[in-house]
Amino acid sequence: MFEAQLALADLGWRVIAPQLRGFDGAASDPPASSIDDYAADVIDLLDALHVDEAVIGGVSMGGYIAFAMFRHAARYFQGLILADTRSQADTPEALDGRRKMLQLVQEKGPAAVAVEMIPKLLGETTRRTRPEIVDQVRALVLANSTEAIAGAIRALMTRPDSTPLLPTIHVPALILVGDEDVVTPTPAAEELHRGVAGSQLTIVPAAGHLSNLEQPGAVNAALAHFLDHRV
Repeated sequence: MFEAQLALADLGWRVIAPQLRGFDGAASDPPASSIDDYAADVIDLLDALHVDEAVIGGVSMGGYIAFAMFRHAARYFQGLILADTRSQADTPEALDGRRKMLQLVQEKGPAAVAVEMIPKLLGETTRRTRPEIVDQVRALVLANSTEAIAGAIRALMTRPDSTPLLPTIHVPALILVGDEDVVTPTPAAEELHRGVAGSQLTIVPAAGHLSNLEQPGAVNAALAHFLDHRV
């Protein structure tokens, strides 16, 4: 999912893209039961790599993991990148949707999840003009087991409200959002921008909820500028 962002290493940055437990066919660990499980895994990885400080970021659920990491171990943060995400916990309506998705994956498997989610994950422009991205996202979903997807859904459902954290974030922060994101739309990003003092907001044209996949050139340019000028 972050293959295009690995190119930032050419600018002199060390880029680490963790593989979350259970995803992409990995079965060595039990599925996560909370966002804190994923956060702890990333912290363990940083420790294993002897990384004491990093610019930490994530897309969508990755943003929730970044918040969890900040909640438990803010000392690791040299900077923060939040892309196509929000600070709030799920609303009752969103929880109902998660329950339906959990039932769907348990009854019909990852393929049914792909059919349901791709129109929400990818912007209209991408779906209309970039069939290779649609195929890539479908393959990413299908690479995961029912158990891994179910674990992620449960983690999303039970995540805490991170809005109270926003005023406590005093590291350079970049907020990214695709202008066609219907899952965490621009107003959610603007709220993050207002909540994190001194943060930078970049709206990515012609991108939906997976802006880094849909418009990697624009996202990488924003990341490079942020890393070079703010961190």
